[in-house]
Amino acid sequence: MKTLSLFIALSVLFSFEISAEVIHQEKSLYRNIYVEDSGDLRCLKFSVKRATSNQSCIYKSDPNKMVFTYTKLIFSGLLLNPEPKSILILGLGGGTLSNTFNQLFPMAKIDNVEIDPAVVNVAKNYFGFKESQQVRNVEQDGRIFIKRALLKKQQYDWIILDAYNGDYIPEHLMTQEFLQEVKSLLSTNGVLSANTFSLSKLYDAESATYQSVFGDFYNVRFNKQGNRIILYSNSGMPNTETLSERADQLAPILINYGVDIYRVLRNMKIEQDWPKNTRLLTDQYSPANLLK
Repeated sequence: MKTLSLFIALSVLFSFEISAEVIHQEKSLYRNIYVEDSGDLRCLKFSVKRATSNQSCIYKSDPNKMVFTYTKLIFSGLLLNPEPKSILILGLGGGTLSNTFNQLFPMAKIDNVEIDPAVVNVAKNYFGFKESQQVRNVEQDGRIFIKRALLKKQQYDWIILDAYNGDYIPEHLMTQEFLQEVKSLLSTNGVLSANTFSLSKLYDAESATYQSVFGDFYNVRFNKQGNRIILYSNSGMPNTETLSERADQLAPILINYGVDIYRVLRNMKIEQDWPKNTRLLTDQYSPANLLK
């Protein structure tokens, strides 16, 4: 029986690999880029030193529907600020989040920051990413953008950190100094959502570093094996009644995007599951290569 189950599992995996069609590939300055179609699913993949990983996926028949768990978790930010008027996203991927937020908040100003021009072109040509008067992309390193935005005294209602270099987060986007800069860009009611790992060798250090800058934050995750969203509000954490009321308002809208906001809300927890004396990540100490 076990042999039969293994055969079936391998057959399914083999069939998936066979059915996946590479419709675009190129080598950029930063990584190898692939776009693959597998039935109704289209995925953007980055290949760096260790492995090839999915960065963004859409259903071709329903591009508005979220595919990844982490993208669904990011919508927890709307429970803390339901009507952001200015949004900053570090890391474009396929531009799925930007497109969705533009639909939800057509009057909001959305700034995307992506260092790799090849990724921007792929997002536009294969994933429907659109720029407009309200939506722009800046081809720049995220840390440089943040520093220049500070000089311009810009503020954002929602900042989303989603910058991956294939299989890890660039070390200069994890440090205490960087997070202090990010916090300074938040408006009075500003919200931070950081997409990161539940399992990594830097979990404790990363958590302690975020806490040193922001104080208590929500861990938003469905389990401790995959991604987590670190969620913080500059205006404090809403009470349970307020969160429930906002979930009721958002639920009929977000379900169209494949997001069960009630499930997301149930998995928002303020918890400290790392040692108190954990060493912080700084510009002088940030071994991001240990993440995996």
